[in-house]
Amino acid sequence: MSATEQSLHPVDVYTSFFDRPQVEIEEIPLAGGIAIGTEQVTSPVTGTGGVYGAWGQSYDNRALQELVEQRLGEAMSEDDLLNLSELGFNHRHHIPLLSQEEHIELEVQVGAHFLRKAMQALGWDPAEVDAVLIGVSAPVIEDYAARISALAGIPEKALKVIIHKACDSSTAALHMALNPRISEKLGLVRNIARELLGKKVLVGGIEGLSRYMQGTRDKNALQLFGNGAGVIGLIPGKSMKFLVGRDHEVFDEEGVLAVRMTYPHTGQRSASGSLLEVHHEGENHIRVSGMMHEPEDDSTVVMAGPMGMVKLFVRTGVEVVREVFQAYQERLQALNMPDKSIAVAIVHHANYKINKLKEKHLQREGIHIPMPWLLSDFGNVSAASNMIAFLRGLKELKPGDHVLIDGFGAGTYYDVLAVEMGGSST
Repeated sequence: MSATEQSLHPVDVYTSFFDRPQVEIEEIPLAGGIAIGTEQVTSPVTGTGGVYGAWGQSYDNRALQELVEQRLGEAMSEDDLLNLSELGFNHRHHIPLLSQEEHIELEVQVGAHFLRKAMQALGWDPAEVDAVLIGVSAPVIEDYAARISALAGIPEKALKVIIHKACDSSTAALHMALNPRISEKLGLVRNIARELLGKKVLVGGIEGLSRYMQGTRDKNALQLFGNGAGVIGLIPGKSMKFLVGRDHEVFDEEGVLAVRMTYPHTGQRSASGSLLEVHHEGENHIRVSGMMHEPEDDSTVVMAGPMGMVKLFVRTGVEVVREVFQAYQERLQALNMPDKSIAVAIVHHANYKINKLKEKHLQREGIHIPMPWLLSDFGNVSAASNMIAFLRGLKELKPGDHVLIDGFGAGTYYDVLAVEMGGSST
């Protein structure tokens, strides 16, 4: 077993997600039946929980190569093949080719399914839910958050927020739910974090990336990305308390990771230079759209190799984490908690090498935070990865534990925040 594989704690690197004993497999009656697997997680001591999973067929790395070659209509050379195991990925979930109408039906059913399962894990009735904040890199329809919430039985009066900041989207959603400064920075009339304090909130990332990858011939992207979703339930200020956080954006001028926007955006920066646009789709429906460097052709994704991703994300990512960590230490002093420390960092699983290099740079600066790799059986699932990793580590967390949540994605966008789990001081 390689050193990389030995570091993939605590998930068995060779086990397909669908083969895990805790996973419930159901079928969506579409295109002959599409499997959807979910694993529910609850933590009564912290008051949080949720569900994560995937849909489609599970492909190991060998079967994935065959699928990619089938989609491309040509064989892949040795130079084309990524060492996916060393990048931390051993399985991917993909769906067959469908019509646009079938894609919409499938992903609406999938989204509602994950919301229902998350509420079930928490023992919440849909009528009790006050807000749904969902991160989606490339929504299949513009009103996705509203559609899946309605199908899951969540009332119209509940706030719906959908965020498109690529892989950072779900962490950005959580950040908005907890940090009052985010609504102020976006110029929202309502301060979402203040409004949701003490209320029942669902936050997640739902990524139908198999559908999105059907629009590219980029051999790196086709090997890395797949379907995945994670939805957590929390009560801001009670089961999860905001400590410090920072969001950051810097445009990917070179198009190292070019991404097609399937959502409303003018394609222009604001007068202040921001890449973000806010659309009020209704009284209780808000969309936050991030500008992307789009591919020059009609492709959905065009990306540089893994080293390009390292250059894109690591340097700025380390800077943002460092600034948040410094603010965290200052907050500890203000709270008279000088001996407290971060129990774990939940970091977007872009790939294993990016995360390890980020960890190495932080350690050089004296910042030592556990950053476990937890998603070897999913691949890069974009905005879903932080939510899945959080749920996989949830049972090890105790009331009062401090957690660093680190999201980053194409665009380029960063959201990093430190939170306290519910319990001793709530």
